Amino acid sequence: MDSSTPPMYIDQPLSLIPTPKFQTGKDDAFTIEASHMALSHDAFIRGFNSIYQQAPRLRLDIDKSDFVGYCLSWVECVVTHHQYEETELFPNIDKAAGRQGLMDGAIHEHEAFYGGMGRIKKYLQDKGSRFSSTELLEIMDSFKEPLHSHLKSEPPAIAALAQYSTAEKPIDILRIAETAGKKQVNLNFMFNTLPIFFLNMETAIFENGMWHEVFPPFKGLLRVIMLQLIPMWQSRRWRFVSCAHDGHVKPLAV
Repeated sequence: MDSSTPPMYIDQPLSLIPTPKFQTGKDDAFTIEASHMALSHDAFIRGFNSIYQQAPRLRLDIDKSDFVGYCLSWVECVVTHHQYEETELFPNIDKAAGRQGLMDGAIHEHEAFYGGMGRIKKYLQDKGSRFSSTELLEIMDSFKEPLHSHLKSEPPAIAALAQYSTAEKPIDILRIAETAGKKQVNLNFMFNTLPIFFLNMETAIFENGMWHEVFPPFKGLLRVIMLQLIPMWQSRRWRFVSCAHDGHVKPLAV
């Protein structure tokens, strides 16, 4: 170990993305959906950073084995998110607007990092706990710029879709996004992937706490179930997340 006391998670090497609502103060549906997208992308970024920071610190095979599961869950989460955009979200936006290809630019951006995501998945599946942190970080470095560039550019592109929503042909962007998002969740995804999404969301301090207990939109018992009970399954894997269930960043696991 580099230290007997693991350091706190920090937002590097990738920086976080501001939400359009925080930047503009607007509260229309497109700004809100774009902000939800930015918050989701920030969870992917914290997941990336948490892998990047902890990989070189691992020494024990049991830690490495759990960590491989964490990394593969991150890959699954990011890839599933972008595939659902291509198969559900974007086509339904086009349908509502009566236009084609409104988000084709985002799809081309996906293609720029899909190769790297495939490489990291295959590498970890092949190596398992025998992976080299140096090799893992080299793969991550190979696609981090196109990934980060896309994660930054997509929320403003979502906000800009407001220009295509008219009184004659309104686009209910929040309903479209909610319906599309539900289609990507099944029991396997909920227990083996979703915690990496929710537990990489820092909401207590980010943007002055304006999203704390607002996004993800869970209240009461449902919030406890999603953020505390479900992560008990595969808990050794989820110890590598960047945030606690209360929305604060936490120390690294190792």
